[in-house]
Amino acid sequence: MEIRNIAIIAHVDHGKTTLTDALLRQTGAAKEGVSMDSNALELERGITIYSKNAAINYKNTKINIVDTPGHADFGSEVERVLRAIDSVLLVVDAQEGPMPQTRFVLKKSLELGLKPIVVINKIDKPAADPAKCEGQVLELFMELGASDEQTNFPVIFANGRAGIAKLKLSDSSQNLDPLLETILKNVPTASNSTAEAKSLRFQPFNLGYDNYLGRLAVGRIYEGKMNAPQNVFIKKTNGEARSGKLTKIFTFRGLERVEAKSANSGDIVLIAGLPDIDIGETVSESTDTEPLPAIAVDEPTIALNLLINNSPFAGREGKLVTSRQLRERLERELEVNVGLKVEFSPASPAGGSSDTFRVLGRGELHIAILLENMRREGYELQVSQPQVIIKEENGQKFEPFEETVIDTPQKYQGAVIERLGARGFILQNVRAHENTIRLAFQGPTSGLLGFKNQFVIETRGEGILSSRFIGFQPMKTGISALGGSASGGKKRAAGSMVSMAAGKALGFSLWNLQERGTLYIGPGTEVYKGMVVGNTSKGDEMAVNPTKGKELTNMRSKSSDEAIQLTPQYELTIERGLETMAEDEYLEITPKSVRLRKQ
Repeated sequence: MEIRNIAIIAHVDHGKTTLTDALLRQTGAAKEGVSMDSNALELERGITIYSKNAAINYKNTKINIVDTPGHADFGSEVERVLRAIDSVLLVVDAQEGPMPQTRFVLKKSLELGLKPIVVINKIDKPAADPAKCEGQVLELFMELGASDEQTNFPVIFANGRAGIAKLKLSDSSQNLDPLLETILKNVPTASNSTAEAKSLRFQPFNLGYDNYLGRLAVGRIYEGKMNAPQNVFIKKTNGEARSGKLTKIFTFRGLERVEAKSANSGDIVLIAGLPDIDIGETVSESTDTEPLPAIAVDEPTIALNLLINNSPFAGREGKLVTSRQLRERLERELEVNVGLKVEFSPASPAGGSSDTFRVLGRGELHIAILLENMRREGYELQVSQPQVIIKEENGQKFEPFEETVIDTPQKYQGAVIERLGARGFILQNVRAHENTIRLAFQGPTSGLLGFKNQFVIETRGEGILSSRFIGFQPMKTGISALGGSASGGKKRAAGSMVSMAAGKALGFSLWNLQERGTLYIGPGTEVYKGMVVGNTSKGDEMAVNPTKGKELTNMRSKSSDEAIQLTPQYELTIERGLETMAEDEYLEITPKSVRLRKQ
């Protein structure tokens, strides 16, 4: 059976997973209602967080499909996958056109010499303009320096939700056959007898973990044949080799993994039995085999401190609260989350371990997903304010920079430009659409920390913001206090409202406090001394007593019996907390609550 390997790449929310699900359903590889996004967080947020493998059979050809994340914080997942496949389906929304992440994933694909197939998706949208979108994609290819062969890309028009694909907009179609035929015609076959006759070379691009099998590696067999069980050598790119025993091989059928005795070159498989295997290493049968080129992973851009929860409410909700348990969980996360780094501080002299871990990630969302998963597993912890990572070379400081693209109604563009200008961002490009405007900026990552929330308010929830990391550049000085410069500038204009009493918050007290700013708590919420219960609009820190009740008298008058009207509180989530917290605060995260507190 012939094998074709493809990855589906796109900007977040352009319909990759929906299209993959439709392909699986049409070829009978998955039932109705089964989705590639199987993780609870992915289903809740409607985004892909982890890249996943599936395989379909069409006309006696096995097509391995890798669904990749569209969010910039998970860009390291996409990069690794592209090395192991032979072509990509670049999915672009017919209404929105190419977005920052489209540019990022396409640039990586073109650099690797891949020839993309462009899928213009969501052609059923009311404001869709497939012809204009095709023109914009071609412009992007040229801008990124694509070769003549790459710019001569096949185009498919699709409606992933309905499971329809067309070669021309005027065609009538009932299914995704035109897309499948285009894959067979344009994607080179991965299996050939020459590669099969050679000695084994396998390289993992993704890791997994199983409670029974231990560490798992997903990768491609570039040459030779793999059997289970089999004694193998694992080689690093510098030529260092160590031996190991491969115990199990799994191939993919639909969304399921199926155990196999052997697998041939060109196939994408999952292997078990090598507990120390890492991404980019080469698995071979002999020590003489040349290792495959290394897979580079982008560096983290932001860092925060993670420590045990020591607030007055510690241990009330979580079962896993000790430093040792946090350390073990972070070590397990490092097994599979390659974009993440953790600096474990040395153990304390008494033989115990230190309580603080420095966690480095690709962005606020990347770290927030880890924290959300930990709280759901029963962990209690607290984290400090995220800070950008500063690098020093030849006495000069460098900080991470981002390209940010904003779609907003025209009436809000002035406020957005002003806000980002104060945060050190420079406007690069302006494109007007019918009633919206697209603004492209470049600026320091530190200027984006804590901005998303403000952006939602400025654009009344109608704006769309997306960004991608573009590299480390010389550090900007003189970003205004609101810009959150890496040199320690404040991230927000608001100050904190700090409780000076412990007890239950009362409606009467909150009614008086809501005039001073935004509250994070409602009546009946338990508070402790030093807990941040809201923010003040004036920007000064304020000590308050949210537990104070109304003084009762035996006199009755109209003014004393005024009805209390409370504004709904601003619900703190992990991401909101990371954005709004001040430098001298901790975000306390437990299975049921997210609280802000003074350090």
